[in-house]
Amino acid sequence: MATGTAGDWNCQAFTAMARPSLSASKTPRDALAVAVGYMIEEGQKPPAPAQAGTRTKQVNVRLTAEEKVLLETTAKQKGFQGLSDFVRAAALELVK
Repeated sequence: MATGTAGDWNCQAFTAMARPSLSASKTPRDALAVAVGYMIEEGQKPPAPAQAGTRTKQVNVRLTAEEKVLLETTAKQKGFQGLSDFVRAAALELVK
């Protein structure tokens, strides 16, 4: 398992570390809480919030009414706080 400072962590390593517990998590927020709790129990320092990575750029996407309903419904079912969070996560997952 990787150890180090918050700067040494990336999203994939962070998620992989808590993977056994993630199946019990109902939302991305729950999964994050499990991962951070595990790190603290192991005496590791969780990564700092992404304040330095403040999102300042915007992308606009046109959808049909049906597409928007489908995305909003899926985002809610998967525990995302909003459509933007869901679309960003889904798009970034595709390019990894």
